[in-house]
Amino acid sequence: MTPYWPAKMPRTLTLPQTSLAQNLQFSALKYPDKTAVSFYGQSTSYAELFDRSRRLASHLSAQGVGKGDRVLLWMQNSPQWAVAAHAVWVLGAVVVPLSPMLQARELAFFLQDAGIRVGVLGAELYDRAREAGLGHAVVANLAEGMQGNAEFPAGLDVPVTLREGDTALEDALKAEPAELVQIDPEDLCVMPYTSGTTGRPKGCMHPHRSAQANVTGAGVWVATSMEDVYLATLPFFHVTGFINSLVAPLSGGGKIVIMARWDRELAQQLIKREGVTIWTNTATMVIDLLANPQFDAANLASIRSMTGGGASLPAAVGQRLEDQTGITFLEGYGLSETMAQSHSTPKSHPKFQCLGIPLFNVDARVVDLDSGAELPSGEIGEIVISGPQVMQGYWNRPEENAKAFSDIGGVRFFHSGDLGYQDEEGFFFFTDRLKRMVNVSGLKVWPAEVENVLHGHPAIQEACVIALPDERSGERARALVVLRAGAQTTPQEIEAWARTQMAAYKVPRDYQFVEALPRGPTGKVAWRPLQEAARAEMAAG
Repeated sequence: MTPYWPAKMPRTLTLPQTSLAQNLQFSALKYPDKTAVSFYGQSTSYAELFDRSRRLASHLSAQGVGKGDRVLLWMQNSPQWAVAAHAVWVLGAVVVPLSPMLQARELAFFLQDAGIRVGVLGAELYDRAREAGLGHAVVANLAEGMQGNAEFPAGLDVPVTLREGDTALEDALKAEPAELVQIDPEDLCVMPYTSGTTGRPKGCMHPHRSAQANVTGAGVWVATSMEDVYLATLPFFHVTGFINSLVAPLSGGGKIVIMARWDRELAQQLIKREGVTIWTNTATMVIDLLANPQFDAANLASIRSMTGGGASLPAAVGQRLEDQTGITFLEGYGLSETMAQSHSTPKSHPKFQCLGIPLFNVDARVVDLDSGAELPSGEIGEIVISGPQVMQGYWNRPEENAKAFSDIGGVRFFHSGDLGYQDEEGFFFFTDRLKRMVNVSGLKVWPAEVENVLHGHPAIQEACVIALPDERSGERARALVVLRAGAQTTPQEIEAWARTQMAAYKVPRDYQFVEALPRGPTGKVAWRPLQEAARAEMAAG
């Protein structure tokens, strides 16, 4: 147990037994006229946000959505995202948040796997949703009322002709408000997807209890109040953005300044204009912000808390941020399986490139890969976690659940698949992964999934995807490609084709043609030596 737990802060928290829909209900009762979200100058009060959520819930109910049903939420960050999520929770249903970057073939898998019939999505994604086979779509034009707003990102004002049976969000909001369904803390509320070595995504089953654990903990850890102003730049479909930039701020009565897409110049202007006090982001955003020739540290004067995760911030960048702005970037650690943070770095004892210390009610250990025994400080093993924010398990994946959890001294622990160690002060550090994964600006890319797609290219016989360090995004993917006999293509052609097959962040930007791929004793491609050799070559060069 670290001696650097913040002074006079409780180590355990009594967690609420209420639903996420009730969080918004209570804030709307307490602060009805207060701005809940600001979206490129367009303000929505707490009362309006709650009313719209209940009206959309009524429409979804008329489409047969009820308690436990999975509902697709597929759009850019926006007030509409917040309305849709809370509408689902009003009914006791389950939000399945997915990346707007997915292509139709990728979306089709999630619709089938989660048994999704109904979805709320952005207008620019409607054609893809139809192609993927979504049943009923509620379609939101995020540019509603934004015409002429120079700050609003291009490409989101898309005219749509709806097929019979689908509904525009504005029409769905004309329904009479629905009443909140009674829920149990163990009822599912959100199911973000992650993946694994097979490349087949898995739904992480989170009940209201596990989400509330981090909603509550986030507020206590940073000592937030209803007067705080949050900048939401992390995507809401990602657990960190979902908890720290949406649900926790609304639970506490704060104001959220939402950006649909990242824009480094606009971000600093919004921080200054709106008086942003709290910003959870990624290392990539910090690097990009500081690289802006027009960056002015004075614009960040209102910020009192900047936290982040997903990828380590280079120490030199963290020091530059602190030197220029006085802001200490506090890193944390978490997973889709832990509904965002399980660890965070205390402000009183910051360390760069550190996962932090276990948070409220969390028992985290480093265990030996073979024996499962807990290791002493300094020794590398697998990070395992027990805590109230840990998921119930993977959706319809009993075999995966058997591998992911183990009993240690009568306590259920989740195996993170991440290798790390604790220092003598109780801080956790990441060293490597058991699982194959590329961390691109905090977005997880699973090599096996990308390889499966690349193998569909007519010129490719075989492909192996590895993770390489990248100054801007933390990591990037490189594809080592064996071409079919007599086939000819270029890296540019493969990349252009791949962009039509999968989300842009998954597409490798780096391709190398090779004669053959090395294999291990079982005949599988030996990816780790390839990755280690490429990293060593980069370090030497």
